[in-house]
Parts: sequence; structure tokens; C-alpha cells
Amino acid sequence: MTTTTTRTVVYPADGLTMVGHLALPAGTDRRPAVLVGPEGTGLSDVERRRADALAELGYVALAFDLHGGRYLSDPEEMLARCLPLLADPDRLRDIGRAALDALYAEPRTDPGRIAVVGYGTGGAVGLELGRGGVDLRAIGTVNGLITGRPGESANIRCPVWAGVGSEDPIMSSAQRDAFTDEMRAAGADWRLTVYGGALHAFHHPPVDHPTVPGFGHHPRHARRAWRDVVDLLAECLPLGSKDAGTRGTRAA
Repeated sequence: MTTTTTRTVVYPADGLTMVGHLALPAGTDRRPAVLVGPEGTGLSDVERRRADALAELGYVALAFDLHGGRYLSDPEEMLARCLPLLADPDRLRDIGRAALDALYAEPRTDPGRIAVVGYGTGGAVGLELGRGGVDLRAIGTVNGLITGRPGESANIRCPVWAGVGSEDPIMSSAQRDAFTDEMRAAGADWRLTVYGGALHAFHHPPVDHPTVPGFGHHPRHARRAWRDVVDLLAECLPLGSKDAGTRGTRAA
């Protein structure tokens, strides 16, 4: 069984002190690395467990912070923080670049082999890093199909995979069409997976606080989306025999 280690990583971004969760695979060698971005509510144990699961596979993984160590369980507070962020690509990029710098600072990270996998607002951060020309091997976004400024998606130099629920009222069919039009115009290497019957944040386990309308967990599609994420990384950020862990791909 692969032994992983974790620690808290503190770094500045967006005028805040961010508190990320770093998970490291066994060994001392450099490994490919993954940034894991959270939903708009912020970093929680869900993303921490996903980073841990990626470390078990053999990746260095940093689940990054959006709100200065806070989890925004109140929907109004979350929207008041996230809507301005989503409307400001430069702020999203700055948050992502600060997390990347924290990941680069880890000696186990191979700086030439990095991917971003984000959910909701965290997925928008990953897309903006790509639009900003950051050298990434893959971008994965789940229910975060945020379109960018005209023409900037041509700067994306890696495959993009996006997942969304068919019944997501936030990432509506019109939003999906806008995203696919943007990727097509950019000539990007992109894929879109639509999970039938799923709502927004279908991948996220149920929470014990209020949410905005249209949220809902879909266990079967949550498992499928995680497998799709792992498959994206296997294709674009492959682990050699000496890199790979020995445990499965399940994230709690």
C-alpha cells in the first residue's frame, strides 16, 4: 500500500492568506503534479480527499484555496465573493498562479508536468490559467464552463476536458453552447461530457447547509466524473512504473 503524506501550505493571493492542502506520494523523486480547485464554497475535506487520492496514485497534488482559509456555507456570502471573481479573469488567474507558485515550491513537483482539475469556480481558475498561456499538460473542469475574453482561449496549449450535468441551471445549455463555440473557435483539443439527469455540483457529496437552487448530488455520475478525471490525467500526465502508486482511483 502506498504511503502518502500531507501538510498545509500557506501562501498569499487576492489580498488574502490562502491555506492549501498538499498531498505527496511515497518516495523522494519528482512527480507530475495536479492543482485541485474547489467549488465556489471553498476548500473543504472533499477536495482534500481528492488530493489525497491523487497522491495515492502517484501524483503530487495541491488542493488550493479560494477564500483565505474560509468555507462559505452561506449562499449569499458565497455569491457575493464568487460572482465578482468569475467576472474578472485577471483575479482568477492571479489566484491560480499563486497556487501554482506554491506547487512549484514543492521539491517533489516536476514543473514540466502539471495539470489543473477544478470544480465550479476552481474549474474557472484552471481555464483562465490556460487562457493566460500557462504551460499545462491538461485542464479538467466540472460544472465550471466559464467563457473567457474573446480570442484568449487560443493560448490554451493542452487538452481540455469539461463535465456538466444536463439539468444544471447554472451551466445551462446556452452556457454549454457558448463554451463549445469558444473552444471550437480557438482550435483547442477539447471534450465535453454531459451527465444525463445531473444538477449543478452533482459530483459533491450532500452538505448540511443551504445551497443555491439547482444543486444536487448524483452518486453514479459523481463516480463516473472521477473516473473521467483520472482517465484525463492518465492520458495527458502519465505516471511511469516508478511513479505509480498501488491503490485504486476512488475518491471519497
